[in-house]
Amino acid sequence: MAGLQSRLRSYLPALLALGGLLLVCALVATTLNLAAGLLTAVGALIVLYLVQVHFLGALVDWLGHPSLSEIPEGMGVWAEVFAGLHRWQRASEIGQRRLIDNEERFRRTISALPDGILLVDAALQIEWCNPVAERHLSLSLRADQGLRLTNLVRDPRLVAYMTSGQFDTPLVFRPLVNPSLILSLAVIGFEPARSIVITRDITESERVEAMRRDFVANVSHELRTPLTVIKGFLESFADEGPELGEVRQHHLRLMDEQAVRMHRLIEDLLMLSRLESESPNQEDVVDIAQLVNEVADEARTLSGGRHQISVIAPPAQLRGSRDELRSAFGNLVSNAVRYTPAGGSVRLGWVARPDGAAFEVADSGIGIAPEHMPRLTERFYRVEKSRSRETGGTGLGLAIVKHVLLRHDGRLEIASEVGSGSTFSAWLPRSRLLPEAPARAPLNDAA
Repeated sequence: MAGLQSRLRSYLPALLALGGLLLVCALVATTLNLAAGLLTAVGALIVLYLVQVHFLGALVDWLGHPSLSEIPEGMGVWAEVFAGLHRWQRASEIGQRRLIDNEERFRRTISALPDGILLVDAALQIEWCNPVAERHLSLSLRADQGLRLTNLVRDPRLVAYMTSGQFDTPLVFRPLVNPSLILSLAVIGFEPARSIVITRDITESERVEAMRRDFVANVSHELRTPLTVIKGFLESFADEGPELGEVRQHHLRLMDEQAVRMHRLIEDLLMLSRLESESPNQEDVVDIAQLVNEVADEARTLSGGRHQISVIAPPAQLRGSRDELRSAFGNLVSNAVRYTPAGGSVRLGWVARPDGAAFEVADSGIGIAPEHMPRLTERFYRVEKSRSRETGGTGLGLAIVKHVLLRHDGRLEIASEVGSGSTFSAWLPRSRLLPEAPARAPLNDAA
């Protein structure tokens, strides 16, 4: 109703003008004759038509090049039309300026970040990048915009990473144009046809990590010799037997236990250092049945008859480092035995899967709470510190397993429930397997 009233008010001037025109025509017809009145009416209508055509043409011209400063002036209804256009154009220009300001502010914010940011389309063509990305990858937005990223940065690892479509883990590499730099590159898809490429300079953190690894390796190596001397003297004292007395024998046993524990810790630290620093040597043909039986014998020795240990070792072979896999499988088995109470069961074996195979260790031990699962492979992380000391673990076993599997393109899978046991699976991809007889179905989780 209000809209109708508003339209009627806007039409009122035109209606009054038309009414006045008709009155004038009637007066001319009455004063002169009917023909003069009709002629006057036709002339007035032609003038009104030309006025409407003029304002309509002005509107068409303005729509071709809209500008707030060039909106034409009108009369009657046209005055209201042009006033509405003025308000609309003003609001549009304000919104456009605000959008441009926000975009510029966003670009300045992105440019101020310490990480490199690139916006690429589905064809990996560069749409935009900040100055940090230009420095990291030796690009120029002005010269390289619209060009394919993999044609500009010809590092084979980056090209393979960007074209693989697998962006679960960042790529760490040294750019060919600046080998002194170490970059971490990650890709985030935010639209079906666009992705954000983030580059981060991790040179300093990698240098600190290398220093840490060197320090641990050097200290562990230097501790090995004096510890060997100490163990030798302890063994010579222990040979004296009853002559030392019961108290001194007890002290010697304690010292020997701690020396053995320290020796295991040093050996594990040296193993981790080798895994982190040395290039993989994975050309061995590993006999899985033989390897599984070896770690099973180790489990029986460690158990001392306190557990039920079952083994499934079908014929199988894979390509890898036998020593590294022996260490990884042994750590999984020793953990299962240490954390399973007497009378419990430990089952280990080689299991075929559609995408590869896995060495599985299932136990009926104490289990692991969900909050501890993400940190199990951290160095020296212990779920129960007191129990770990009692079992003689070093806190490095699962970290070693993780590194070994990463070097073999595999992964560690853990399924556990408090009070119901755990299942640890060292999965290896099909590309590592050599043609051999198929393995059995997967082990059931420990009950």
